[in-house]
Amino acid sequence: MRPATQCGARTAPGFALVSAIFLLVVLALLAVVAIRAGSAQQQTVTAELLQARALAAANSGIEWAAYEALHGANCAASTSLSLTEGALNGFGVTVTCTSASFTNGTGTNHAFLLQSSASSGVYGKPGYVHRVVSATFTDAAN
Repeated sequence: MRPATQCGARTAPGFALVSAIFLLVVLALLAVVAIRAGSAQQQTVTAELLQARALAAANSGIEWAAYEALHGANCAASTSLSLTEGALNGFGVTVTCTSASFTNGTGTNHAFLLQSSASSGVYGKPGYVHRVVSATFTDAAN
């Protein structure tokens, strides 16, 4: 004869096993959701970091071209740079320059329109990033 539980109720055999399996499945699903959310957040942070690096690479192209243009009025139509140092390693930069001459008082000055595009990775693949920056400079004194 089986012993009775409190109040004379009997427990069904295996009921605790079903509850335990249900609880394990729910906890496993919650763990999967937490891992996927963490992974998506990490990918977002990585993409933002790559975008910031691409912007810095494009800005470095502008600075290089501005230096070249303002120190000798030298404006190459298109120049490609490969960055190899630090966090910008692996970025390719293409700089285009357009210049125009104008008369300022008694002298002739130049205006330079610079456009720099920086990219890294393979287009269509994760990790590809591309940024374009434009700037205008002149060699006219105030």
